[in-house]
Parts: sequence; C-alpha cells; structure tokens
Amino acid sequence: MEALRGVFFRPDPQAQVRKCNQLIRQNTRKLDRDIANMKIAENKAKAFIVQANRRAQRNPSQAKQAEKDIRVFARELVRSRKQTQRLVTSKAQLNSVAMQVTEAFAVRKIEGSIRSSVGIMKDVNSLVRLPELTGTMRELSQELVKAGIIEEMVGDSLPDELEEEDDEVETEVDKVLGEILQDKMSKVGATPTTPTPVQQEPVAEDEDEEDAEAMLDQMRGRLEALKS
Repeated sequence: MEALRGVFFRPDPQAQVRKCNQLIRQNTRKLDRDIANMKIAENKAKAFIVQANRRAQRNPSQAKQAEKDIRVFARELVRSRKQTQRLVTSKAQLNSVAMQVTEAFAVRKIEGSIRSSVGIMKDVNSLVRLPELTGTMRELSQELVKAGIIEEMVGDSLPDELEEEDDEVETEVDKVLGEILQDKMSKVGATPTTPTPVQQEPVAEDEDEEDAEAMLDQMRGRLEALKS
C-alpha cells in the first residue's frame, strides 16, 4: 500500500518542511539541555575542588588525600569542558543545517525543483554520529533524502573524540587548577589560621567527602551517557 501511495502521491512540500523543522527543533532542545547539565556539573566540580583545597589547608594530615581528590575532580572537569565544547559546536552545525534546509525548500518553491546539498550532507553526517542525537538525526536524514536535499544515508561509525593522551589531560588539569585555585585565593585572601573545633570538623569533612563522591559519580554518569 505504501509503495502504491508513493507512486501516485508525491510528498507534500509543506508537510516535509514542518517535519524537518520539528526534528531540528527537537535536536536543538536536546543539545540545550545537555549543555546546561554539563555547565551545572562543571560549577559543582569547581566548588568541590575549592572545598578539598580548604580541607588540605585546615588539616595537614588529610592534605595528601585532598590533593588526590582535587586532581580527580579536575580531570572530570577537563572532560566535561571538552564535552560541553563539542555540544556547542554540534549546536552550531545544527543551526547551519536549519538555515540550509529552509533555503533549499525556498528554492524548490521558486524553481519547482530541489538540488542536493553537499554542505547539508556533511553536517548531517557529522551530527548523526553523535550518541545524544543519533535517533532523531537519522529520522531527519531520512526526511531530507525523501525531499532530495541529500542523496545518501549516513554511516554508523562513531569515533571517540573524548579520549586523549594522559600527558595532554594532565597538562589541562594543571591549567584548570591554576585557574580555579588562584582565582579563588585572590578573591577570598589567605585562609584563616583559627582552628575549627575538633568535635565538629570530622562530621563536616565526612559530609563533604560523601557529596564529592556523589558528584563525581554523577559527572561520570553524564559523560558515559553522552558517549553511549
């Protein structure tokens, strides 16, 4: 039945435009949510880095563990920032696709025909390989193929752009720590030397450590979800 319908009835151009725009808006909203979530995770990671640094200064006996915690959170922060940048770049590509699709349909309305676009095909191929957009971008690519805007379906390969050499990551970690801790110290000044009451300190530190572990698990979960 669908085959006969395809023979006798041509797709409605207006319906195709609406469908493509709907899918583009859906993908844009998804990227906006992911970017906002990553920004929240980054801010929390910065806060835990500062907390761990203060803990190391308050209690020298815990300085070694605090330094380890600081670097762990800094590594996750570096990965989060790179993921955020990748999402921002993807959103720019999606906006480019939206403008090119609108232009292609406008040209067809004027000239009565539509030309395939290599630029759109390149952007769609790039976006469909993003784990967070795979499903809806495949649907969009199918609609664009039907409309004649692109000529072929995209591939399945997904290179992992988040993996980097350890040396590069550690260099970024050092930069991040210099940025966060130096900026914080310049704002708050020297750490007070007045000791915190001994009976209250372990409870606060335990709570900080539990919050830090929960936040670290949450950040890693977000990154893994975006990669899977």
